[in-house]
Amino acid sequence: MANSKKPKEEYEHTDNGIGGQYKTWFLDYASYVILERAVPAIEDGLKPVQRRILHAMKEMDDGRFNKVANIIGQSMQYHPHGDASIGDALVNLGQKDLLIETQGNWGDVRTGDEAAASRYIEARLSKFALEVAFNAKTTDWALSYDGRKNEPVTLPMKFPLLLAQGAEGIAVGLATKILPHNFCELIDASIKYLRGKKFEILPDFQTGGTMDASNYNEGVRGGKIRVRAVIEEVDKKTLVIRNVPFGVTTTQLMESIVKANDQGKIKVKKVTDHTAAEVEIIVELAPGISPDITIDALYAFTDCEVSISPNTCVIVKDKPQFLKVSDLLKTATDNTKELLKRELEIKLAELYEKWHFTSLEKIFFEEKIYKELEKKHETWDKVLEAIDKAFTPFKKLLKRDITREDIIKLTEKPVRRIYKLDIDDLIEQIKGLEDDIKQVKFDLDNLTDFAVAYYENLLKKYGKGRERKTEIKQFDVIQAKSVAIANIKIYANFADGFIGTGLKKDEFIAEVSDLDDIIAFTKAGIMKVVKVSDKVFIGKDILHVAVFMKNDERTTYNMIYVDGKTGVSFSKRFNVTGVTRDKEYDLTKGSDKSRLHYFTANANGEAEVVKIVLSPNCSAHKKEFDFYFEEQDIKGRGSIGNQVTKYPIKSVKFKEAGNSTLDAKKLWFDNKFGRLNTDEKGEYLGKFEAEDRLVVIYNDGNYEITDQELTQRFDTEKVLLIEKFDAEKIITAVYFDKEKVQYSVKRFKIETSTLHNKFFFIKEGDGNYLEAVTTEDEPVLAMQSGRGAQVRKAKVTISKVVDVMGWKALGNKLADFNKSIEMEWVPRLPNNPQAELFE
Repeated sequence: MANSKKPKEEYEHTDNGIGGQYKTWFLDYASYVILERAVPAIEDGLKPVQRRILHAMKEMDDGRFNKVANIIGQSMQYHPHGDASIGDALVNLGQKDLLIETQGNWGDVRTGDEAAASRYIEARLSKFALEVAFNAKTTDWALSYDGRKNEPVTLPMKFPLLLAQGAEGIAVGLATKILPHNFCELIDASIKYLRGKKFEILPDFQTGGTMDASNYNEGVRGGKIRVRAVIEEVDKKTLVIRNVPFGVTTTQLMESIVKANDQGKIKVKKVTDHTAAEVEIIVELAPGISPDITIDALYAFTDCEVSISPNTCVIVKDKPQFLKVSDLLKTATDNTKELLKRELEIKLAELYEKWHFTSLEKIFFEEKIYKELEKKHETWDKVLEAIDKAFTPFKKLLKRDITREDIIKLTEKPVRRIYKLDIDDLIEQIKGLEDDIKQVKFDLDNLTDFAVAYYENLLKKYGKGRERKTEIKQFDVIQAKSVAIANIKIYANFADGFIGTGLKKDEFIAEVSDLDDIIAFTKAGIMKVVKVSDKVFIGKDILHVAVFMKNDERTTYNMIYVDGKTGVSFSKRFNVTGVTRDKEYDLTKGSDKSRLHYFTANANGEAEVVKIVLSPNCSAHKKEFDFYFEEQDIKGRGSIGNQVTKYPIKSVKFKEAGNSTLDAKKLWFDNKFGRLNTDEKGEYLGKFEAEDRLVVIYNDGNYEITDQELTQRFDTEKVLLIEKFDAEKIITAVYFDKEKVQYSVKRFKIETSTLHNKFFFIKEGDGNYLEAVTTEDEPVLAMQSGRGAQVRKAKVTISKVVDVMGWKALGNKLADFNKSIEMEWVPRLPNNPQAELFE
């Protein structure tokens, strides 16, 4: 039998062969996924499955709820995929709470709970959807996949839906991620665009939280936003998480907290989910753990903060394009304006047509042309010709020619006895139609104003309850090292020169985190910074090991070493602010036999006094002397240092502690982030010695004494005063007493000294709050009330109103409550008499 197989080469060069098909199949598949499944169209902001669902729901719409299973079945007439994909898309649309009204258990995007089965839940189109998304007269239609039905190419969407709902999809070779924006803000932005004004739109999420959108970059590739859950401090042992970031469920959030705890990055005792109508996750802290540091650690190591990278990709004229969100809004607004224009033009044509026929009807009866029907004509065509001829004198009054269809329609009207009232009614109808035509023409001539009014009406009807949920604010940068829990023990073998977490038989150094770096110094004058690890070699005879703090300009190292080549001894003082990890740094002149005589690390730049004893065999006249480090300047670690002596040294011993040679630490309060800092950001608080404290006074009537720890965070909306604490300073406070409906004033000294505890110092009672506070010696308060001609002003020297009392005293009455009252502390002028008080 002859071989019937074709040669392999013939298949490879045949267009209809396997090779030819592979050339086009992937491209066809990729195009299909991009255009028909994953990426929304710019015209209506919908993917094909969403559009088909909404069209099917419109066909079913009778004002009542329909079973979701029935909606899925109806949608399958248009969508060539299974019921699961339709059901998932429908639930997703329903959860966005914009186009679809839902009934039953539709799941929860916050907790990740799924919707009930489609046979148990119901849906219908919202009134908003019916108003903005449907109009058969302005819709372009195409045949469905099986050719049995017509479906919309795109819906005539008169709203920037894509920006309101957001969209996410993964296609072949590209993806889209458009974040949801605020309903009311989108309408305001559309109005601004129509008016030719600048606008800015930023994401807004159903889940709430806070958002830093400083790098949003209008939603284009490369942009990024950071979203945080709101975490509140209930007390020193308990935190509560009030919402979840966009795209994160409560379950995922809790799992991330447990994971971070297991990894030792945070330390919590218990995490409990109390979520019901509102998100509430209780985090109980382990004993001795700072709530401020834990809040930062939750943002740094868990899903309490997530970073989202938008990628605005849409289908424009059957091609994917990457656009800015402002471009999407402009396109949607222009599209809305064009649709409104088409609707007005259609309405105008319909009004003209109605006016034409109503005018014909009026003439037909008023001029008794209908009597032509009573005359005997040979044929029906003759009757129609006679009627048409009878209209000849009136044709110039009409706006278009009279057609045969017009006359036939007139003859179909029931002929009865015509009264003057009937004619008057037709005249009124014509007048009303002319008014409507005039209004539509006016709207067409002022299309921008008409579009603005349309958007304003949408905002009025549907904007209530759609206010922004996600607060926009700038986030501070949290350094992971500074908030990681130190729960790893590190040890050192000083003689052999090893440090690490696995040297449990050797000397314990400190508890550190796995993010920390360790700095070590050896007797040979070698310095090295390494990561925390099981075991690492530094060098023989380690002198000092500590956690390395980058950019630390206060920790000062004092040392005396002998140069191995010359035998001359040098002293030096230096800081270590930045290094290359695992690199050896020689702190001496570099000779092989150089050795350290003396070394200390001083956290605040202290300069001690040491006693130097020279070798008894040397020729120096003075064999012992004191050396004062305070006389030595702090220089770079690479400096040689100052010569101490050219004679050999027998010993260097500590003699006397010294004071810091550094200036007091300067602190600022950044009222944007509620942080203390040394970077000159915000309000300057002054110079602080190590033992100095801060006093913080809050508008809820509490004060707190705290330390200089930079990891603390303060609620900037509650802080009225923050400054260096001075126990001798007098606090002057004005507070509102709700019970007596008055402002009271008190002066007191802080008598407590406990750190990090809040003390309530105004009268207890719901609605009481602190209005003003100062630590000026002789404070003068300017008060003003009333408006216009009724304005009353006064200045009050507070020391003449109330004496210094205990911090728990209630104080004296200052003034009756007045909604318009304004208060401000002012410098007291010389010889300024006390003013009268408000009564």
